[in-house]
Amino acid sequence: MNKKQTTNWFEYPIKAQPHHTDYAGVVWHGNYLTWLEEARVEHLRTFGLDFHNLVALGCDLPVVELFLRYHKPISLGMSALLKTRLANIEKVRLNWDYRLESLDGNELYLTAQVTLVPIDREKGKIMRRLPSLLKNVLDKLILSDEDIKEE
Repeated sequence: MNKKQTTNWFEYPIKAQPHHTDYAGVVWHGNYLTWLEEARVEHLRTFGLDFHNLVALGCDLPVVELFLRYHKPISLGMSALLKTRLANIEKVRLNWDYRLESLDGNELYLTAQVTLVPIDREKGKIMRRLPSLLKNVLDKLILSDEDIKEE
């Protein structure tokens, strides 16, 4: 599974609540990270991977690289659409792309790239291979993406 890519975006709606904002009513920058993770975990869940099952097998998927670009702020009460996709897989490195847009797609608030690697929780080391549970889900995600492209 080297350099496989997907092109279709998973959409995850968000709404800026009071606990997401600073004193000025603007979303605090750290909350975007939480939304990225929520969208990624939900995307994997739609393909049959409940994250707690992966953890129960002794695997974790920590972030090893993170890039965020803030384009425009989101304020209290605003709704937006967070789009995520598995950009590619390089050996065991899972590279994800993100776009946070207005509901109508006319405003871009954030772009991001996140890289995850599987860690053996007991040994605290990077796994040389993706766990079969994760690999099977990622294969389904990539195959689903290819099916959509052919339609």
